[in-house]
Amino acid sequence: MKTEIKKKPHRKITFVILISLISVFIIYYSVMCMISPIRKLEEIKNEYRAKTSKKSDVDQRILMDTAYLKLLKDKAILQSKIVMAETDSIYLTINMADNSANLEISGVVVHKAKMSKVQTSKILLGGDDNTILSILATPFTISHAFATIKKEPLMIKMAPKDTSEYKPDIMPDTSITEPVNYILETSSGIRIYVYQEENAQINDKISRFRFDINDRISDTWSALKRVAVLKVPEYHPFIKIRLPRTDAKIIFRALPKNGQIAVFS
Repeated sequence: MKTEIKKKPHRKITFVILISLISVFIIYYSVMCMISPIRKLEEIKNEYRAKTSKKSDVDQRILMDTAYLKLLKDKAILQSKIVMAETDSIYLTINMADNSANLEISGVVVHKAKMSKVQTSKILLGGDDNTILSILATPFTISHAFATIKKEPLMIKMAPKDTSEYKPDIMPDTSITEPVNYILETSSGIRIYVYQEENAQINDKISRFRFDINDRISDTWSALKRVAVLKVPEYHPFIKIRLPRTDAKIIFRALPKNGQIAVFS
């Protein structure tokens, strides 16, 4: 009995210490995650901030003028399109002004899709107008892609020796109804999330739920590894759009491996 009585206080102390350590780590992790978007915003500002010399009061007034900012926006769009047109490859433009996602080649629209919903990270809209315009003037380059569909679907079939062995395909084409959700991660750290707008079938909802969960788990695991070595987690600004299933699939499979994306507001 005495040994049992002695063990209980030790167990309580161990339990209290364990709970305290977990609580401290959760607080530390939360603080580091809150610092992450602030640091990312500063990095964006430092990278894209316009380098100007001494500014007079007149210069400051011009920079706040709406007509002047409209001209800068048009200039940024043209600069971005010129850069992409020089690649002589297909690229994606996301126009948030008219809610359209377009595949273009050398400035010519070859496929246009209507976005039913657009959600943008606040960090992309939290800077000053000149910083945002500088970001839009440079197209994003795709570095990685994560999708629920294959980039280049392949079907392996055995050729018949003669007509007597030929059998027509009886398997239904499931690619027409397969859920389409993907992430286009760019070299600048900005992520483009594309979801199909159709959610009529239960399979569509389950697929999107799994896709989002896997993305969150991956981000959480990456953040935990950085926090464990006393580093601030990486924050990825995002643009989330919804497209019809067919359009989303066409865009994903048409874009080259290291394709470019331009965003216009």
